[in-house]
Amino acid sequence: MAHIIGGIGTSHVPTIGLAYDRKRQHDPAWAPLFEGYKPVAKWLEEQRPDVLVFFYNDHGNSFFFDCYPTFAIGVAPEFDMADEGAGRRPLPAIKGHAKLAEHVANRLVNEEFDMAVFQDRPLDHGCNSPLALLWPHEPAWPGAILPIAINVLQHPLPSAARCYKLGQAVRRAIESFPEDLKVVVVGTGGLSHQIHGERTGFNDTDWDEEFLRLFVEEPDYLKGLTHAELIRRGGAESAEVIMWLAMRGAMDGQIRCLHQNHYLATTTNMAVALYEQVTAPPPQAALDQANAQLLGIEDIPGTYAFDIEHSVKALGLNRFFWRHREPDFRELVRQDIEAAFDAAALTEPERALVRARDWLGLIRYGVSFFVLEKFARVQRMSNLEVYASMRGESLEAFLATRRVPASA
Repeated sequence: MAHIIGGIGTSHVPTIGLAYDRKRQHDPAWAPLFEGYKPVAKWLEEQRPDVLVFFYNDHGNSFFFDCYPTFAIGVAPEFDMADEGAGRRPLPAIKGHAKLAEHVANRLVNEEFDMAVFQDRPLDHGCNSPLALLWPHEPAWPGAILPIAINVLQHPLPSAARCYKLGQAVRRAIESFPEDLKVVVVGTGGLSHQIHGERTGFNDTDWDEEFLRLFVEEPDYLKGLTHAELIRRGGAESAEVIMWLAMRGAMDGQIRCLHQNHYLATTTNMAVALYEQVTAPPPQAALDQANAQLLGIEDIPGTYAFDIEHSVKALGLNRFFWRHREPDFRELVRQDIEAAFDAAALTEPERALVRARDWLGLIRYGVSFFVLEKFARVQRMSNLEVYASMRGESLEAFLATRRVPASA
């Protein structure tokens, strides 16, 4: 059964990554920061966790304000590093743990956390800035990441208490995963800083010290703080410490701080802290089925749930059909479908399903009907003709089963 072996709190200031990439670890201006991470990196090297669960936020690089989720979980088998405007960081892509992510997502939604689920979105400095200081990565990272994004950019933000509850639910999900995995939970952000308005440059290291103490000893107090109170104490952008509270929720109970360091150089008091569990809630029993809402669906003939497992498997094929919204791509499909296959990087089995117009086979493979119908439009087929095909009937035979066939 999977279990949490420790927690890490860390800042995710982008200049940390920039200084790292420029090999400034030993510069007098940066050494206090990098030295503070060494005990945590050593602990990770000794513990050899399989997965780091990262509570982080995206800074408008993979998500934008036209559709910005409150909570989102990454379920892809691999994540790239984002280009934030100055080029992609020289870090390798990192593995995801799709099975654990699927399990956690199912469990969270069943516990009434309305998670957005994402794939194929790169991780920005909210993850990769501290990640490079925690894990060696040449030629590859030693484990996998499970990213959970929390909105701390656009109000209304989730409350500190809600983030804590999210962490508690993540712990229950992890502990009910049947595979034996060692997991570390990571909360990112902060500490005190403000980077907009006339208050830009505000810091309060006394409050940061108090926050770190309360984090261990009195998390209930921190859970009760409003965003305005966090902003008043630590600056506007310091409200992102609610992501530390998500990590604290995943380590519900009594914890011990093994190491902490904070360093204020310019605008942000950059911190890192390592925690272990002293007392914890009773472990969860392993679950055979994380999504209780689908129990028994396998007994319903001719029915196929479009779930995260199928979505991950068929992402490229679903995107192929989704791109039929684009006039140029539709025309490419009409003129040279093999070139369209190449553009979508479809596998040979996926191409064979499309060539055969195997509508039922595509559904069974993991294609959502709501993108598949876009392909039907290009093939000059109605939805009713596709329905009939999936039933193995002619259109006339299918319409004969309808209450008002003439409505077609």
